[in-house]
Amino acid sequence: MAVPSVSLNTRNKKHFLGVPAPLGYVAGVGRGATGFTTRSDIGPARDANDVSDDRHAPPTKRAKKKEEEEEDEEDLNDSNYDEFSGYGGSLFSKDPYDKDDEEADAIYEAIDKRMDEKRKEYREKRLREELERYRQERPKIQQQFSDLKRELVHVTEDEWKNVPEVGDARNRKQRNPRAEKFTPLPDSVLARNLGGETSTSIDPSSGLASMMPGVATPGMLTPTGDLDLRKIGQARNTLMNVKLNQVSDSVEGQTVVDPKGYLTDLQSMIPTYGGDINDIKKARLLLKSVRETNPNHPPAWIASARLEEVTGKVQAARNLIMKGCEVNPTSEDLWLEAARLQPPDTAKAVIAQSVRHIPTSVRIWIKAADLETEVKAKRRVYRKALEHIPNSVRLWKAAVELEEPEDARILLSRAVECCPTSVDLWLALARLETYDNARKVLNKARENIPTDRQIWTTAAKLEEANGNKHMVEKIIERAISSLSANGVEINREHWFKEAMEAEKAGAVHCCQVIVKAIIGYGVEEEDRKHTWMEDAETVRLFVVFIHIEIKWGLLYQLMNKQEIER
Repeated sequence: MAVPSVSLNTRNKKHFLGVPAPLGYVAGVGRGATGFTTRSDIGPARDANDVSDDRHAPPTKRAKKKEEEEEDEEDLNDSNYDEFSGYGGSLFSKDPYDKDDEEADAIYEAIDKRMDEKRKEYREKRLREELERYRQERPKIQQQFSDLKRELVHVTEDEWKNVPEVGDARNRKQRNPRAEKFTPLPDSVLARNLGGETSTSIDPSSGLASMMPGVATPGMLTPTGDLDLRKIGQARNTLMNVKLNQVSDSVEGQTVVDPKGYLTDLQSMIPTYGGDINDIKKARLLLKSVRETNPNHPPAWIASARLEEVTGKVQAARNLIMKGCEVNPTSEDLWLEAARLQPPDTAKAVIAQSVRHIPTSVRIWIKAADLETEVKAKRRVYRKALEHIPNSVRLWKAAVELEEPEDARILLSRAVECCPTSVDLWLALARLETYDNARKVLNKARENIPTDRQIWTTAAKLEEANGNKHMVEKIIERAISSLSANGVEINREHWFKEAMEAEKAGAVHCCQVIVKAIIGYGVEEEDRKHTWMEDAETVRLFVVFIHIEIKWGLLYQLMNKQEIER
């Protein structure tokens, strides 16, 4: 019976029992357990002189030769390649570093240091300029409020004491509730409420004051009548008429308000369109189709905006014109129309936006200056405009008109440099200069504009004003010869107008010289009588003719008393 027992135990025994665990085996790893090591497993610490245990040998290092090969390999990727300098890294990294290499590196380092010292001053100067420009564009908050801090010296002690605390601004609605508002009750509500009620009053004849009151008399139950709204309206109209009469009949006898045309004036203040509504709808559809077909056509946007403005829809007109400006940012007509439709504050922002798109538009700059109310701001706008458009005569004239005489002279000296072909600028500068400088200015003007007669006549007036009457005749003769040489037609009518202007300015001698030089210019001998009579009638220079010492005696012989009277 013992043998079968032994064989049964052997059959039930597992084959791995008593066998050492395989390398790296961790008990329970199949169900998620992890292995750990305690100090008892490791044992006591070993001394440095102990012989190492082969069972716990350190990991083997890579072969030194393999490491050197990897270090010697160059990085030939595209990311390490530059078109100018090639692949990165040293070309001679494999070669030995000797004394010659060290000396060369020292020389290159000295050269780099010297070049850096040469550029140091320029680099520091540029850094300072950039720093100053950055501080000007983005000043500190302390600098922005510096001018306001200076005004704090004028604050009194009582005002300092009355400055509210910071915490007063919190929960203001809860601490300071709004005041109760009262709205008058409409008459319709009063009439509706009184319709189902009765009001009682004491009738003095009801007998309450007598010894035997009349109990049967229904005096205490006498109801009042309903509220008559028509009479209330009539009373209001009467009161309004009385006030209008009082205003119209003032003490001085002047009418402040016209009572008859009061409502008419109010109606005229509202822009309305008296045409047919169907016409407005057709016009809107037509303009809408034009805008959609050709959105880059500015007149279509302007016409649409003006149609809405005429019909009283100002906001719709503003929206349309601003949309047109977005589609056509280079159209100055659209921007000017948008500025016209907007209120003044918004118009400034619109013009500022238009300047960024069209900085060379003279009309937009002038509109920007017109929107400013202070003269100082207008000057600033014009000077900014002249930076973008220095050759605009219109801008120079507008800027000069706002300046004082001394500043205007300086501004005009710059204007004639930018616009040397403008006669008005040259003449304006000559008027502000002294006698000697004015002569120089007019000479320069003649050099730049040799075909204008006003410069010559102005020079003649200048000489006469300074007592040099003998120079007037020379200047006028030179003017006629110079203009003829430059291909300018000598128009007698224009020169007579110059003579009349000289006479109005007080330059009588200059007027006489002009008439004397022009009266016979280009006139045939047989046509002199007829031509001079027409000149006398049109130009009306009879007084000048009498005082002029004319070398042609034919005029006196042909003009008799009858012709002059006629």
